[in-house]
Amino acid sequence: MYLSVKPSPLHGNVRIPASKSHTIRGVLFGMLADGTSTLLHPLDAADTLSSVRCARTLGASVDCLEDRWIVRGTGGRLPSSPLHLDVGNSGTTLGNLLAVCATGTMPITLDGDASIRTRPYDSLLRSLTEVGAVVASSGARGTAPIMIQGPLVGGTARIDGTTSIYLTPLLVAAPLIGGNTELLVDGTMNEKGYVRMTLDWLDAAGITVEANEDLTRFRIRGGQTYRPVEREIAADFSSAAFPACAAVLAAEPEVAVLGLDFADSQGDKQVFEHLKKMGASLEVDGTELRIRRAAKLQGIRMDLSDTPDALPMLAVVGCFAEGETVLHNVAMARIKETDRIAVMCEELRKMGANIEERPDGLVIRKSALHGAHVNGHDDHRVVMALAVAGLVADGETRVDSAESVRITYPTFLASMTDLGADMTAHEE
Repeated sequence: MYLSVKPSPLHGNVRIPASKSHTIRGVLFGMLADGTSTLLHPLDAADTLSSVRCARTLGASVDCLEDRWIVRGTGGRLPSSPLHLDVGNSGTTLGNLLAVCATGTMPITLDGDASIRTRPYDSLLRSLTEVGAVVASSGARGTAPIMIQGPLVGGTARIDGTTSIYLTPLLVAAPLIGGNTELLVDGTMNEKGYVRMTLDWLDAAGITVEANEDLTRFRIRGGQTYRPVEREIAADFSSAAFPACAAVLAAEPEVAVLGLDFADSQGDKQVFEHLKKMGASLEVDGTELRIRRAAKLQGIRMDLSDTPDALPMLAVVGCFAEGETVLHNVAMARIKETDRIAVMCEELRKMGANIEERPDGLVIRKSALHGAHVNGHDDHRVVMALAVAGLVADGETRVDSAESVRITYPTFLASMTDLGADMTAHEE
């Protein structure tokens, strides 16, 4: 499927879907709990349904009702026979289940789609082996399919702080094993928002974790029990970035983004601080964010170490800012669904962007974008960012592999057209 996009002004309001990251944690924590958990208004999308499918395979019961998902957990007990898990495109599901599956004694193989098979988990696997896991097989750099076996025994593990997916799985699994565990992060911990989100879920589930202030040292007592959780799933700041940035560039006169809780732990709410510094007109009233088209945007330097998912969309915004916009300290964007640094540089250049790739990010200078035929590289965030670029480019833009938005924001097209976007889906 591809999107055809033409320049168009935006107005009205848009309600943001629930957080993918919160929903997947809710499913996994509900699976591990001893009892029944309820997730209110979760995200119903490809990635979250992958986590549901895996939880069921591991023995949990998950009822996906219209306004809630009910998860009857296993109490942390794993099946007594070898299994094969298909995580689809969900890296969050794969990472966390690698550690959870290593708490048992049976070999479990985890695999996914073509994109998953490119993502490196060698750092996570190395940490897991330090506390007792056996990795029977994996691809180059720890890529799927991966066969892993336990049981984990505890002790001390060194953690690569490049991305939270190398830390979070051990935080989730360590309370279930017999011994105590200490996790030591090498260098700086990136993506702290996702780490804090996990700690928040652990606390809600009755799990005790000791952590230092900069999130580089953790002590987890073994033999703990996950308790059930009932929780409303917060709206997704990562998804909100797309209609919000579109409004900064094209609102006439105003767009209201509904449902965001700025007290939530999601790291991507920092995107809105970056936009303010660039000169965007944003006004928060409770869970409503009102945005007017920016009269003038100024390029700034942004450290995206805690918000790597924002790189594609902020690269587009940078094309309309005076001077130079620098997105840096975000090398982990190269190991997401695609190498987002290289991909955004390549595709925005097709639209006329003055953009430069650096090892840890991008430098973007004000550019006059024009319509072009661009490739979304089967990456939902790249597709949505390029579609927003098409709304403010001169002429028509075609964005390929648009079906990938179903991974996290299945209502993206409807949301944008409701705001007045001239955006149409076509089958290949």
